[in-house]
Amino acid sequence: MQVISASRSEWIAPFTGLEPGQFRKLVRIVASRGGDEIADGRPGRQWRLDLADRVLLVATYWRTNLTMRQIGPLFGVSHSAAHRVIDTMGPLLALASVRKRRIDAIAIVDGTLVPTRDHRLAAPSKNYRYSANVQVAIDADTRLVIATGDAHPGNRNDCTVYRDSGIEQELAVRPVMADGGYQGNPEVIMPYRKPRDRSDLADWQEDLNADHRKIRARVEHALARMKYWKILRDYRRAASTLNDTVSGIAHLHNILLAD
Repeated sequence: MQVISASRSEWIAPFTGLEPGQFRKLVRIVASRGGDEIADGRPGRQWRLDLADRVLLVATYWRTNLTMRQIGPLFGVSHSAAHRVIDTMGPLLALASVRKRRIDAIAIVDGTLVPTRDHRLAAPSKNYRYSANVQVAIDADTRLVIATGDAHPGNRNDCTVYRDSGIEQELAVRPVMADGGYQGNPEVIMPYRKPRDRSDLADWQEDLNADHRKIRARVEHALARMKYWKILRDYRRAASTLNDTVSGIAHLHNILLAD
């Protein structure tokens, strides 16, 4: 017996964070990417759930971080079928590349630690949990996520992961702001640091640092909003799926923020 269905709009907002109109927009995007053409793991075998319910299942899973044995019965399918839905549909929700952007548009980048149970990727980090370092960049004006980097072990510092995750190449043609942890990346705009002799910064430098902190805080707010989708607080799936999950949640965040 199916409990949750996209045909009942009152279930959409509590379980996905999206309004019904935003959710329908997401379903149309997934359909345009071939979501309706995918069979259930075997040639000719159709999904038990229609496209809207499959998208709802993925968004609900990301939002609630229920186990497969919990989320399957909510949609009237087995836990193995729920697993196949998430594996197949998740990549179709990924963030699309930004095609048009102003030359002077400023990006803000920051890293966040995602607790990850798959030790093939995760490593003990500063919070003493096995985590992955994920880089996220937003547009400073719109606050929309414009790029996400490939996940790296949580014990890697931001300045290294920024170069190795692919996000540096995504942001190569625009100015980029970041905190002081991105030393070694000269193209990144960072706050002024105190001289080695520990003398005070000039007043104008302190003023610029204050402005820098106010603007850079926008990416921290975006990261906090992305973690409303609770799967980013305890990632139990295989590490190979983390990149698609982060990108998909960034897409949901953008839909929610843009409308």
